[in-house]
Amino acid sequence: MLSSLNTHSAFLKCKTTLIVQVSGLCLFAWLCQLAAQSVHSVIPGSVIGLGILLLLLSYQWLPEKVVNQGSAWLIGDLLLFFIPPVVAITKYKSLLESYGAELIMCMLLASTSVLLGTAVIVDKLFKFERKQRLNNLSSQRSHLK
Repeated sequence: MLSSLNTHSAFLKCKTTLIVQVSGLCLFAWLCQLAAQSVHSVIPGSVIGLGILLLLLSYQWLPEKVVNQGSAWLIGDLLLFFIPPVVAITKYKSLLESYGAELIMCMLLASTSVLLGTAVIVDKLFKFERKQRLNNLSSQRSHLK
C-alpha cells in the first residue's frame, strides 16, 4: 500500500512539475511577445524569448532542470502544432492550385535552412559544452596533484 502511495505521489509531482514548466514557458513567450510589440521590434517575440532563454541557460542563471521536463514535453508533442497548416491546405485549395509549386519550394527551402541552421548551432553548442567539461576535468585533476 505504501509503495502505491509513493508511486502515486511521484506521479502527481511529475505532472505538477510538467504543468508548471509548460505554463512558465508559455508565460515567458507571451511576455516576450508583448515586449517585442511594445517596442515595435522587427524581431518576433518568440525569437527574442529564445535568445533570452539561451543566455539564461548558458550563463547558468536559470538551471536546466527548471525548463527541462516542460521543454521536452513541448518538443515531443510538437506535431499537434502542425494541424492548423493541414486545415489551411484544405481551406485554400484554389491558392495551392495556382501557386502550389512555388509555395512548396519556399517551404522546403525555409525548412531546410532552419534545419541546417539548427544543426550547426547544436553542433557548436555540443563542441562548446564538451570543451567546458574537458576544461573542468583538467582543472580538477590539476587541483588533485
